[in-house]
Amino acid sequence: MNNDQHDFEQFMKQRNEAARAYIDGDAAALGEIVTHHSPATFFSPSGGYCQGAETVWSQYERDATNFEPGNQGQLEILHMAASDGLGYWVGFQRATARLHGRAEPVSFNLRVTELFRREGESWKLVHRHADPLLSEADATLQ
Repeated sequence: MNNDQHDFEQFMKQRNEAARAYIDGDAAALGEIVTHHSPATFFSPSGGYCQGAETVWSQYERDATNFEPGNQGQLEILHMAASDGLGYWVGFQRATARLHGRAEPVSFNLRVTELFRREGESWKLVHRHADPLLSEADATLQ
């Protein structure tokens, strides 16, 4: 196994913890792993997008404020790899979350692709694409 692959697998534990904190309304852990150097892009679950490292980070920070504490979630990794300073994972992000202004918890089932690049000794998130997963019955192609 190459060093990038091993380091990336270890890093993904940190990524998962950042995702859990994020759905509790705390973007600080994500701020440690997101790039602050362009290029960077975010294709949001609502269909929009933004680009530029500071614009993307600002969007992540704003979006985190929608969540109230006490939520549950996890990343389900279908596959991931890293080599030559680039890494990715593909899978699902599932959560049940309380949002400000909503009486009942909301379920999130997202299809996610994230790309990372090595900046010094750290992996940094440079692209996130997330969109809603169809119902489980419709999720796999026939």
